[in-house]
Amino acid sequence: MNSNIGDSQNISKPPYFDGNNYSHWKAKMTIFIQSLHYNLWDLIVDGHNLPTITLENEDVVSKPRNLYDDNDRKRVQINAMAKHIIICAINSNDFNRISSCVSAKEMWDRLEVTYEGTNQVKEAKISMLVHEYEMFTMNENEDIKSMFSRFTNIINALQALDKNIF
Repeated sequence: MNSNIGDSQNISKPPYFDGNNYSHWKAKMTIFIQSLHYNLWDLIVDGHNLPTITLENEDVVSKPRNLYDDNDRKRVQINAMAKHIIICAINSNDFNRISSCVSAKEMWDRLEVTYEGTNQVKEAKISMLVHEYEMFTMNENEDIKSMFSRFTNIINALQALDKNIF
């Protein structure tokens, strides 16, 4: 193994979230999960449907585990894998925040709301960033490298909020 590769570049471990720079972690985590198996990412985005049964009174309830068929077990397994990946990537405060979630989607959504805010807060952030993008100019005494870095930060923040400029 190459001794120049640090833990943050270990392809078998998810990127660790210490509670800072959520948008950066979210982008890295998205790619990490997709690279493992795209079904994991689909489950996080689209949601997990636990096996259910419909009772005689037409109530839909969770299916007892002893009645699971092979497809039910596959769905439950992929949800457990996605939950495990998320749990291994977060600090203890965030673990306490999401450990009661039943699905990986619920965990992911709770982290998003915690660090990005509700849809209303997201829209306000997007609006502010779009304004910064539209009014972007080079600052006095700013070099090209700093200007490009500042511009890239705006674009990345917009992409993290699912807003593409291009």
